[in-house]
Amino acid sequence: MSEEKLRLDKYLWAIRLFKSRTLAAEACDAGKIKYAGSPCKSSRIVKIGDEYEIKTESRRIHIKVTGLLHKRVCYAEAVKYYLDITPEDVQQQYRFLAASFYTGKRLSKIGRPTKKDRRKLDDFLGY
Repeated sequence: MSEEKLRLDKYLWAIRLFKSRTLAAEACDAGKIKYAGSPCKSSRIVKIGDEYEIKTESRRIHIKVTGLLHKRVCYAEAVKYYLDITPEDVQQQYRFLAASFYTGKRLSKIGRPTKKDRRKLDDFLGY
């Protein structure tokens, strides 16, 4: 019976939604994890079939628990223990936001010079 009990913060850490168990507990305390529309405590016991709404810095997702995971495993294994039931329109909204912030290129004349820029400067200054 004790094997079937699993705290919410430990579960969220084990399925790799948070980098540490402390961050998962802090998210629970801040009211960013909701069960049936109301905030949960980090000590809540997770059961198969529970649905949670999780709000992180980068996204908002809805998950359904499909299995209990007591230890942290690789991502490929961890995704087998929950089902992402986030509505498609919310997923597209966050994909659009992520794409608009990161273009993959450094803006011209902003930030540190690249290695190529430094070589040009060295040649120009005669180093």
